[in-house]
Amino acid sequence: MAVPVIIMGAMGRMGSMLVRAVRENPAFTLAGVVDREEKLEEAKTLGCPASSQVQQVLASVPGATIIDFTSPASSLHTAHAAVAAGARHIIGTTGLTKEERATLEVLAQKTPIFWSPNMSLGINALLKVLPELVRLLGPDYDMELMEIHHNRKKDAPSGTALHLAECVAEARDWPLAETACYHREGIIGERPKREIGIQTLRGGDVVGVHTLYFMGPGERVEVTHQAHSRENFVGGALRAALWLQQQPAGKLYSMQDVLQ
Repeated sequence: MAVPVIIMGAMGRMGSMLVRAVRENPAFTLAGVVDREEKLEEAKTLGCPASSQVQQVLASVPGATIIDFTSPASSLHTAHAAVAAGARHIIGTTGLTKEERATLEVLAQKTPIFWSPNMSLGINALLKVLPELVRLLGPDYDMELMEIHHNRKKDAPSGTALHLAECVAEARDWPLAETACYHREGIIGERPKREIGIQTLRGGDVVGVHTLYFMGPGERVEVTHQAHSRENFVGGALRAALWLQQQPAGKLYSMQDVLQ
């Protein structure tokens, strides 16, 4: 039986790609869409329930799975609605604070919720292998990270950059909040050993580039992931949506759970 899916922000860049992918995949059916009032006339041409309020769409599509690449505030609101309706919720939103993530963890005790700031299988494979690379290189290697995204991205650094930085910081047993450096200017002195530089570039239509640098005595190791299109995020979200159908409530799931 096809999984009924509700797409948040269906007329946006990610939303429209998700709509097309869901329609083309026989494992899913487009059961409803949500977008802003000014886009509803266009959304209604998709031939399924459309509203600016996710609660209204959920009421007409019981048991649906929501796929959500919107904003932190919108995703938290939708998560509450998913709990009330007993719906599953796939979240690819970036820029969530620790408090917002903690709220999702509480809500995930009541209904199956999946959150990943990057749905790419490549990025999530990197998150698996990076701790071993940090261990093998040892403490003599300084760690830095640079990310590049398009000029319309609203959060900085990207959620993926922060996730990668948290990964390597934990591998060194460092709290990222105490060791991250987001800005350097002026006479700042020598670089501390206990530091991870995280730099942000914005411009053009770059989908996403993340590079980790490990700089040690006489050599440098660079690990780069380049997203060439948003299709890999769409594919990851649909894979997660299928996987979540078999999972109970009880924890905030991530792509690491899917890969395992």
